[in-house]
Amino acid sequence: MRGGLVITAGILAGNILGFVRSAVTAYLLGTHAGADGQAVAIGPIDTLNSVLINTMVFAFVPLLSARQGGERAQLFRRAARLFTWVFCSLGAAVIAFAPWLVHLLGPGLDASVYRETVTLLRIASLSTLAAGAAALQSALLYTERRFAPSAFYQAVINAFVIAGALLLWKPLGVYSLAIGYTFGAFVQLAVVSVFARRSWKRLEGMQAAPADNHTNAELLSKPGSFLIYAALLSLNIVVTRAYATQAGPGMAAALDYCMRCVNVLTAYLVSPASNSFLPEIARLRSADRAGQAFRLINRVLGLTAVAAVVSCAIGIAIRQPVIALLFERGSFTAESTQMVSAVFLGFAPSLIGLSLLEITARSLFAFDKPWLPVIAASIPLLANLAISAVLHARAPEMIGVGASVGYLLGFAVLFVMVLSRRARWLRQIHPA
Repeated sequence: MRGGLVITAGILAGNILGFVRSAVTAYLLGTHAGADGQAVAIGPIDTLNSVLINTMVFAFVPLLSARQGGERAQLFRRAARLFTWVFCSLGAAVIAFAPWLVHLLGPGLDASVYRETVTLLRIASLSTLAAGAAALQSALLYTERRFAPSAFYQAVINAFVIAGALLLWKPLGVYSLAIGYTFGAFVQLAVVSVFARRSWKRLEGMQAAPADNHTNAELLSKPGSFLIYAALLSLNIVVTRAYATQAGPGMAAALDYCMRCVNVLTAYLVSPASNSFLPEIARLRSADRAGQAFRLINRVLGLTAVAAVVSCAIGIAIRQPVIALLFERGSFTAESTQMVSAVFLGFAPSLIGLSLLEITARSLFAFDKPWLPVIAASIPLLANLAISAVLHARAPEMIGVGASVGYLLGFAVLFVMVLSRRARWLRQIHPA
């Protein structure tokens, strides 16, 4: 209960500061070409870091929890050394290929902000090392039910972006946003490292560690299925943002403001439910009570569907006054409000498909059926690419249609796959 409250507090703080961060960005950049540049540069890095964080925690918490004392400390240190090289290589690759990545991530980006966007991407990419390393150390802390050092990651990032913008805007301009983002990631790494170091030092002293029988290949493959799932799901947004840059100046920025609103609702629909019922699904599966597990999944899906549809309808109905209240000041004009409201109309339904897809997929991961979610996660990306290629529409209302339809199709495909296999899974657990 205490851990759940801490995580909830972290999500709340992160979302509140996230709206402040978006409001500050809107005040300084509005929906001009410069706003598109920072969205194309920082948005994908933010997505990449989130994928790494979720993957490391999801993969290594069970692995570390299965070990005690020196054995756990030895496994953690080996994984930390290995993945530090992985995260460094990933960051270096982004820096080296930044000019080509900007062309790929923002094909319609205004030429006047191209060089600026490349520099922003390189600065923000330095945060990948910090985010990945902090996630692995968070996994160690989670095994000991110590949630507070990691729960406020997003809040820390947002706080430093805000501070960077307020303190460094005059001398550095838009670069202050990327500097604040990267500095915040390293501050969070420093905080988590202090607590994690105490943990593994204490564990090392508990007993002599036996020889580690895990190869580097095994450690790298452990996060495999969830990493592929999370990456495919995230690419749907990357494709939508790239498509938005071709719809005219300010469209990519308008999409990012919409994402801030939708992501808050998605987090509260998915995170509390998954934190509360996924351990129960795993427990029921271990106890050979798969029928009860499926009934629990169905109830949660039903409640999530109702909440998502109602939230989407309310959001669409009141989008314009809410967007004006949140962002309309400084460089964010009434015209910007109209633009963001129009983009929100097509993107808001993604809330329904994404929430249902995430609940179903995480249930299957808990049920030890990881590859069905991976298959389903490819559907939104393929559908979005196909719809975006066919539409060629520059209307703001159409920008998010590919993402929305893609998530709904992904959930539908996954739901059908589960239904077609459910009887067989039950027979395997309870053979006649």
